[in-house]
Amino acid sequence: MEETRAVLEKLIKENSLDFEELLTLITGLDDGVRFRLRAAAGGLRDKIYGRRVFMRGLIEFSNYCRNDCFYCGIRRGNDVVRRYRMTSREILERCGTGYEMGFRSFVLQSGEDLWWNEERAAALVRAVRVRFPDCAITLSMGEKSRAYYQKLYDAGADRYLLRHETADPRHYGMLHPEGMTLENRVRCLMDLRDIGFQVGAGFMVGSPFQTAENLARDLMFLKNLRPHMVGIGPFIPHSRTPFGKMSAGSLEKSADMVAITRLLLPEALLPATTALGTLEARGREAALDAGANVVMPNLSPQENRKDYSLYDNKISTGEEAAESRERLEKRLKAIGYQPEYVRGDHVSYKQRAYSI
Repeated sequence: MEETRAVLEKLIKENSLDFEELLTLITGLDDGVRFRLRAAAGGLRDKIYGRRVFMRGLIEFSNYCRNDCFYCGIRRGNDVVRRYRMTSREILERCGTGYEMGFRSFVLQSGEDLWWNEERAAALVRAVRVRFPDCAITLSMGEKSRAYYQKLYDAGADRYLLRHETADPRHYGMLHPEGMTLENRVRCLMDLRDIGFQVGAGFMVGSPFQTAENLARDLMFLKNLRPHMVGIGPFIPHSRTPFGKMSAGSLEKSADMVAITRLLLPEALLPATTALGTLEARGREAALDAGANVVMPNLSPQENRKDYSLYDNKISTGEEAAESRERLEKRLKAIGYQPEYVRGDHVSYKQRAYSI
């Protein structure tokens, strides 16, 4: 246990560990070390961003997906889910509703819906940019070509979220169907970074067949990639997938990974994810206390929220819903955080000029 404490102190001091040291920390956490880890992570977040929590308006605009990932409830093979696809006009209306609520950062998320080709997606982004010029636009639409990403950026998008899910090629193959590769996922992330996006990566905690070595590789991958945003949440099974009877990941381990990531990437934007709130009522608060600083209330139409079911029992009408933001704000303020409805960029971000 002394070795684990020594490794943690090195991480706190240097914001860096090698693979073996990360493995030692992951496998050696006890309550005392965990308390020190999370306190240090929260303190570092406070030093850089303060106690601000950046609020993003999430719009899940299509649950069509060409992929058949073994863990995902909107996988192509799920023939029970009700499919929907919002129109550009409907998406703009939801952005307008969010804007009136105070949101200045929108996250547009979908499955890998082939209907949204380069031209349609770029036109949507351009329309959002023109109507809401002071807002940040984040996209999460999966794996695309470099040319596709470039068109989105040129149209006015600022950020792109693409969780790598696992940095181990063998483990990646256990979670995804043939034809999907970690190599291509990493290629996408590199393309996004080269183009100029604020890039988001991330991984599941407690996914099927995951080992401590897998988690250490995930953290090493993030350390080397240095993304602007990192989404970390527990695996939660969906009954209409091959992993429907698998056990869910834990809140405790997920919060540990958030805290280690904060110390490895001090300036990163780290969401307190909906999955954590689904797993346990105070899951998001645990992530915030471990160094997270982003929350994404749901702006999607009420009738669609239950159908964007990546996992079972996803919360969609409680305090994570944008309409209930006052209750969420009250909860955040009660534990010492200040919700902010600003763009909430990474501290290294330089305001870009939009040519649209």
